Amino acid sequence: MIFEIDNVELYFKEKRILNGIYLKAETGKVTGILGSNGCGKSCLLNIAFGNLRSKYKLISVDGKPILKSLYKTKLVGYLPQYNFIPNSIKIKNAFKLFNVSWHDFITIFETFQIFKNSKINKLSGGERRLIETYIILKSDKKIIFLDEPFSHLAPLYIESIKTLISEEKEHKIIIITDHMYRHIIDISNNIYLIKNGNTKLINDLKELEDYKYLTTGNLD
Repeated sequence: MIFEIDNVELYFKEKRILNGIYLKAETGKVTGILGSNGCGKSCLLNIAFGNLRSKYKLISVDGKPILKSLYKTKLVGYLPQYNFIPNSIKIKNAFKLFNVSWHDFITIFETFQIFKNSKINKLSGGERRLIETYIILKSDKKIIFLDEPFSHLAPLYIESIKTLISEEKEHKIIIITDHMYRHIIDISNNIYLIKNGNTKLINDLKELEDYKYLTTGNLD
């Protein structure tokens, strides 16, 4: 499967945020989005999902235009920056709601067994982020958008999520952005940089220095 979004233009009042954006992602590959704070990374995912209206956008899957918002389809799972599981729901019920195996989860994250009957808001920010990221990744959606999945996660959990992303990409399209750029670089097969409202496909990591996203030596 191939997902493409093209010709995205976004303005906030008179300020242009995105202009002529193009991004292509496909099953079997992780597509990473990098860019400085406020460049429009989250906006692009929200536009693609259908949460944010842009002046223009063209979205296609396998070359066929998608005319309705992706959130109205069964194609896409979206991890936003904010918590999306209601505070009052029990953790075991959240897994049932999204048809994701609790047993498989605690096989990887054994320390979470004690939280099965707890409400989601009893967890720390990092624990909650881990569960929400896992549920989206393991959902039955064919396209996955991840916005800041590593935020607040302990280093050990980050490595586990990176492993899970590498496994899930074999049968899913995964598009990911995070300010922790080293993890994005590490797991991505293709990387786009948003600079001055445009996307630039990065063919060589040294281009990230050329575009002044990273300073010389940060890739060592």
